[in-house]
Amino acid sequence: MLCGCFGFKNFRLMAKLLRYKKEIAFSIGLVFLLALIRAFESKFYDPFLVYFKGNYMKLPFPEYNSFKLFLSLFLRYALNSVVSLAIIQVLFKDFMLTKFASILYIFFFFFLIVAFYCILNFSDESNNFLLFYIRRFLIQPLFVLLFVPAFYYQNQLAKKNNDL
Repeated sequence: MLCGCFGFKNFRLMAKLLRYKKEIAFSIGLVFLLALIRAFESKFYDPFLVYFKGNYMKLPFPEYNSFKLFLSLFLRYALNSVVSLAIIQVLFKDFMLTKFASILYIFFFFFLIVAFYCILNFSDESNNFLLFYIRRFLIQPLFVLLFVPAFYYQNQLAKKNNDL
């Protein structure tokens, strides 16, 4: 009677969640670390932080120190990447998958940082919208939001193919 009220599937789901309570706790802690990095964003050198909060569509780029900006973007990207890779490792427990994700993070960093500086140095303010989104990928942990569902889907396909 009790299983009929709550549903047997819900009971199985809760039992499964309880088996993975350590992984869930680690994942929540790691997401909290990502939130802390975001909370302390004003501690990083980033003249574009104020620029993009205003009416930036009509403003020229702010003055910036290229070296300090690069170091700041690199540090934030590295911190977010390390925590994101830890999330991937905790969720999937697959070192090769985590290694593949780390290679993707390195590739995307080089691609994005080159695009960022090309827009800053060889373009005018008409491309500030593009600069906004490139900077967003450099300072926010957006790739983990793309990688986790993609890796989960890939794992489900692999399980399905193994069952056949």
